[in-house]
Amino acid sequence: MGSERTERYDIVVCGGGLAGFCAAVAAARQGASVCIVQERPVFGGNSSSEIRVTPHGAAQFHAYARETGIISELLVEERAANHEKVRENGWTNSVWDMTMYDMAVSTPNLTFRLNTTVTDVVMNGPREIRAVKARVAGAETELTIEGKVFIDSTGDGVVADRAGCEWRWGTESRDEFGEPHAPLQASGATMGSSIHFRAKNMGRPVPFRAPEWAVKHEDPAYFYKQGRHFYDLASGYWWIEIGVPWNTIYDNEDIRHELTRHTLGIWDWIKNRDPKLKEKAAPYALDWIGQVPGKRESRRIIGRYFMTEHDPANRTVFPDEIAYGGWFIDLHTAGGLLAPTAEPSSAEGYSETSEYAVKSYCGPYGIPLRIMLPKDVDNLMTAGRNVSVSHAALGTVRVMATTALMGQAAGTAAAIALRDGIAVADVPEARIKDVQQQLLRDGCFLPNVRNEDPADLARSARAEAGSAELVYGAGPDGRDRTGGFRPIAALEEVPEPLTERRGQWIAVGADEIRAISVCLSNGTGSDQTVEAVLQPVDHIWDYRAEAHPPLASATLVVPPGRKRWIEWPVGLRSDDGLVPGRYVRLDLKANPHVEWHMAGTVLPGHVSAFEMGGGRMRRYRDGGTLSFRIEPPQPSYGASNVLSGVARPYDYTNVWRSDPAQPLPQWVGLQWETPRRIERVELAFPGHLFREYHGYPPFYRDPQCPEEYAIEAYANGQWKELVRVSGNYRQRRGHDIPGGVDAARLRVVVYATNGDPSAAVSEIRCYGS
Repeated sequence: MGSERTERYDIVVCGGGLAGFCAAVAAARQGASVCIVQERPVFGGNSSSEIRVTPHGAAQFHAYARETGIISELLVEERAANHEKVRENGWTNSVWDMTMYDMAVSTPNLTFRLNTTVTDVVMNGPREIRAVKARVAGAETELTIEGKVFIDSTGDGVVADRAGCEWRWGTESRDEFGEPHAPLQASGATMGSSIHFRAKNMGRPVPFRAPEWAVKHEDPAYFYKQGRHFYDLASGYWWIEIGVPWNTIYDNEDIRHELTRHTLGIWDWIKNRDPKLKEKAAPYALDWIGQVPGKRESRRIIGRYFMTEHDPANRTVFPDEIAYGGWFIDLHTAGGLLAPTAEPSSAEGYSETSEYAVKSYCGPYGIPLRIMLPKDVDNLMTAGRNVSVSHAALGTVRVMATTALMGQAAGTAAAIALRDGIAVADVPEARIKDVQQQLLRDGCFLPNVRNEDPADLARSARAEAGSAELVYGAGPDGRDRTGGFRPIAALEEVPEPLTERRGQWIAVGADEIRAISVCLSNGTGSDQTVEAVLQPVDHIWDYRAEAHPPLASATLVVPPGRKRWIEWPVGLRSDDGLVPGRYVRLDLKANPHVEWHMAGTVLPGHVSAFEMGGGRMRRYRDGGTLSFRIEPPQPSYGASNVLSGVARPYDYTNVWRSDPAQPLPQWVGLQWETPRRIERVELAFPGHLFREYHGYPPFYRDPQCPEEYAIEAYANGQWKELVRVSGNYRQRRGHDIPGGVDAARLRVVVYATNGDPSAAVSEIRCYGS
């Protein structure tokens, strides 16, 4: 007969992918009793070792846009511990699974039920869920799991569907919302599911014979003219994808089998038939083929707000902003391998300046809580790819790093609602500021919200430091201080003709700019001219080519020669509209006979972009620094940045950096007019933000992050060490001060970094009384 039992929790999270996992951990950290129900033996969903899709997010397209909070904690730990190089697909191993498992086990208030499938929902009337029914695989156990709030992160919206919520499926017509990416006619077509493979170089020729039931490929055009690119022999391809004519929920097993047939057939083509690859692929052997399809789309649960592609495209500012996205509007072709071409951006060779690329590029943009609040049930939330968005908007919000942020927000909002005795449906009106401030305190970033935590004692302090780095600029031969993140152009001397307008962000710290120089090459035999413009911008992702009226403009004359420094005597002061503590962007307009060289390093917070078309810009190469010099040098990394309310480069550098010419230790601190009782100090360090996760090597520890530091308080006429930490590589650390300390000054002393000559801190928070 098996076993039956009932369990009770404050919050029940259904689904253990990144969205559900982050929701469960966030809620438990807020003190709620939480149970997460996951039908697989491991956490991570599509990112797990069963499916092996690396988590993508905003930093793939925007410098310094990597997601922080719980997802960052996990990824930082995984990179520090894992020997495996991250490839785009197929290379996730069990180190990632165990990183998540360790966090789950180590989180107080969190219970998890793995290998457990939600089978039904028990209602208390039409608008309230009382419990979910679940079955533990291989254990002959039936569970009834009661809760006060439920979070559906099943991907397929299983709980919401069983609870009677309205949902959408397929594509909306263009007429319905006027979305540029919507087809003319609505349909039931969804993006498909994928499986990946992994191959290993054996160092000698290895034969491969496909089984008779594998798909046979004979036509090179299927791959080379239809956008199915073999970008990496050792790992699988996202385009091994099938959806229609099968249903991504009900026909999941059929899809798995068809994907397996195609994967073996594609490997057979690579190994035995492809005229370009078979010799190169000769030593490769199949090492693994996934057997759990990774889904992109199924049910989308209708919430209290319905997000369309106009919101990310126009960067709509929502009062209930709780997360952000920055992936492009990435809509895979229905049918996948059965369609005439792969998804559009791949089919056109990933052009960065095509009409499709221009209309698809978006973000970073805010995401509202209301898309996670189903309109039909009052104690249910959603998080993940099943939220209330159109098919077109799903193209950008569906990627895993973005859904992880939504999950953390859902868990935080649910816990705060229970703490304050209100319905989760009322949070957007009644408690949204509390949720936003808690998310910021827990390490998340919100584009339109700053730290305004009334309990943070640091906000009433004045910042001070022993030294601060000045920005002189950087040249193409500059010493790399990034731990391997030198721009590709600087490493390989890639030609960099000014075929389009290009811009370099410069953080202004002084009340004047006397001169700016740029490093240019002119390969012709005569002088060339380049139009230069200096204009204010709102932040580092202000991609409008003409963001504001220019502060200054000039015509630069570039004589023939390589890597010449061309000076522009700008002569700008604050009376001319220059604003210290903000960015300006130096733009050079197109002249293909001139090259503007990348710097040999990345100056923190100094990014670059190019005009892609339609008056819009996008990240240039990796967003690294273009060569420039500035006079006078700018004090852009001062101590006050630790109190800016933003813990990453955005509207300014928002980081204190010590003078790299002075040896460590270096310090930054706070000073109050009268002593404060300090019981806890929370720190944010720079690093792990510039690029997306898969750009980071094995055993990576960001050079900018302090490796050894101490927290000291000035009391009774002397400095007293409260905390000492060594071996650090984490971006955020919180320290309780046993018994508290009464002090009018507190400082963070950095004794060693993980490689950067400058000490650096992004934010200091203090709590007590």
